[in-house]
Amino acid sequence: MKLITGDLSPYSAKIRMQIYAMGITDIEFGLPAEFMTGKFSKISPIGRIPVMEVDDTIIPESEIIAEYLDDIYPEKSMVGDTPMERAKVRVVSRIADIYLMNNIFMSLSQLMTKTPNQGILDLLLGQVKRGMGALEQHIGTGDFAVGDKLTRADCTLVPALWMCQNTVPRLGTENPILATTKVAAYWGEIQKNEFADKIIEEMKRGMKARLDGTEAKMRAEALEKEKNSQP
Repeated sequence: MKLITGDLSPYSAKIRMQIYAMGITDIEFGLPAEFMTGKFSKISPIGRIPVMEVDDTIIPESEIIAEYLDDIYPEKSMVGDTPMERAKVRVVSRIADIYLMNNIFMSLSQLMTKTPNQGILDLLLGQVKRGMGALEQHIGTGDFAVGDKLTRADCTLVPALWMCQNTVPRLGTENPILATTKVAAYWGEIQKNEFADKIIEEMKRGMKARLDGTEAKMRAEALEKEKNSQP
């Protein structure tokens, strides 16, 4: 199996954290040149990462990949031990995916336009704050997001909260974690976890590559290589 993944992608990061925590060692990580040249849709029509390659089959979407890993390694499953715990894990993961990460990405896209629409930004960041409020209600009070051990909820939350902390202030508003009690306590604690720490370091590496021009250089090199390979 191969996971098509990128350091800074929070959706990819949650799958990598799950893989690390489950102790799976036979999955290769990589990012094909097509992703850098804007032709990734040739591999996966959705055009987004992560994507899992299993033999001749492509599995897109992080939540589907997470479920697939739980299904093929049931003895290592990270979705919870009881129906209620599994429901709680899925609720927290859903909040992180939809209300936090999705709205943050759409907000950041506004910064790439010549004239960002402040109304759209306010709407999207309002949804991030709303999601943080929902997370404050649903997250546990222990060391982990749900229950007393690491679950897929943590795998989703770690990259989502890291993105909140490191990108939302760039949009001209306060880090929404600071307005919480339970989420803030959880965030301070979960960063001590070895798998969370590994993911955070990878995301820091990805952010550095984006800000210092390394990512842009890799994209330019991939485009040049593609151009030179054409007849």
